[in-house]
Amino acid sequence: MKYTAFDIEVATEIPEDCEDWDSLGPLGITCGATLDSDGGLKTWFGKCRDDGRKSSPYAPKMSKGECALLTRYLQKRMNDGYVPLTVNGLGFDFKQLAMESGEYDLCKELALAHIDIFFAMFCEKGYGVGLQAMADGMGIPGKPEGMDGSQAPRLWKDGEYERVLDYVAQDVRVTAEVYEAVTRAGKLEWISKKGRRNWWECGSEILTVRQALTLPLPDTTWMDQPWPREKFYGWTREAPG
Repeated sequence: MKYTAFDIEVATEIPEDCEDWDSLGPLGITCGATLDSDGGLKTWFGKCRDDGRKSSPYAPKMSKGECALLTRYLQKRMNDGYVPLTVNGLGFDFKQLAMESGEYDLCKELALAHIDIFFAMFCEKGYGVGLQAMADGMGIPGKPEGMDGSQAPRLWKDGEYERVLDYVAQDVRVTAEVYEAVTRAGKLEWISKKGRRNWWECGSEILTVRQALTLPLPDTTWMDQPWPREKFYGWTREAPG
């Protein structure tokens, strides 16, 4: 299957104790990356305008038009047969891109048509794991040492643009490598916080979001506060406002 792995970084710093990111308002997008299954890597970021920052080509965040260009690029790739691919892109990346680009209908369609490894697992098991846990379980080098997404907004503000661009580019590489490894093995493995090796038998194909939503709800009676699927896809049913 041909695919385009996709990831973004936001401009707003998220407090560690914040559970409702929507309460922070529009987060802004500093940059993003796309990687085709045949090796075409592109990074996306806001271009500096005449705002007194002529010493740098980078803007504090991507404009509405620049976010729309990224959205339409993903649409074109999908029309060319490259299925969008993410880890938690349904509940985060495409939702943020919809708000920042204004392309709600297009982002909703991309979100429902794409493969979100996290959400496909969530629909079957009632929980999911993050990209780093997936990479560790599948024996794939993950995120750069000492770096995670929570640091990206501050680093961008501090002018460490190339470091953040390298980080988001590495995320799409890891997403692609995890997808390749999982579909070859027919299962996703990860290490629990207690050090136990776990796995999800997914077969050689991972469902798209639209397909995953048709699965029966898993048994989550053992969980104290299970998340509903609407937590991730609910925005696709809302009108922009």
